Amino acid sequence: MTMIVASDLDRTLIYSAAALGLTVPDAAAPRLLCVEVYEGKPLSYVTETAAGLLDELGRATLFVPTTTRTREQYGRIHLPGPAPRFAICANGGHLLVDGVSDPDWQATVARGLAAECASLDEVRAHLVRTADPAWLLKERVAEDLFAYLVVDRALLPEAWVAELADWAGPRGWTVSLQGRKLYAVPKPLTKGAAVREVARRTGAEEILAAGDSLLDADLLLAADRSWRPGHGELADMEFTAPGLTVLRERGVAAGEEIARAFLGAVSLSACLDTSTGAGPAVTHLK
Repeated sequence: MTMIVASDLDRTLIYSAAALGLTVPDAAAPRLLCVEVYEGKPLSYVTETAAGLLDELGRATLFVPTTTRTREQYGRIHLPGPAPRFAICANGGHLLVDGVSDPDWQATVARGLAAECASLDEVRAHLVRTADPAWLLKERVAEDLFAYLVVDRALLPEAWVAELADWAGPRGWTVSLQGRKLYAVPKPLTKGAAVREVARRTGAEEILAAGDSLLDADLLLAADRSWRPGHGELADMEFTAPGLTVLRERGVAAGEEIARAFLGAVSLSACLDTSTGAGPAVTHLK
């Protein structure tokens, strides 16, 4: 069976120092491998065990990193294993094929955004006009597709986030708060749509996925089997979906467990293919 594994990265597979969530004594903490450096400093990590699992996973199946990061931000990440054939950036706005954004997919995305939601300029202007300088640290636009704010979480009023979501919804936009970043993203701009396009092009018969935030919900719904960690927006809202496994683990331990679950599912599928005489699955681009 042809299978693809599509996973969110930040707070799903990889973790900043602040997000590690280590609860054991320092002497018992897992060994960590740095997978991202920014401005000369280590930024994101996986456990050493997870690194080995991801290396095996990348060699055993079609692994598709799936992130809200821009292409530049994604380029800083160096996961163990072979370079992915496909990757999804900007929450589905860019489908990378051998590291290059696919122009046909860009055109498809642009048509959907123009037809279904308010403009980025309108949403950005609302964000800037209503945000309070007391808690707003930075305001950014990503890939000319969506906007986000870097905020002081301790000072950010929950009521303002709720009001923003109520304003954005009828205009075809979604609001998601992840760590210090508050995202405003067009509803048609989804990881799930991009993953389904990869499945179409490769003839994949099964999709495995994992994610932790509201922006990953459609990705998990697009999957045949999926996993979410015990932390994040989806955990807070007790999100469920057909084929979803909810993990108890939180932080970097959850990332390791997700990598283990992916590899276990891929290995089991390979064993079943062998036992039925199907032989190893071969992926063909369409």
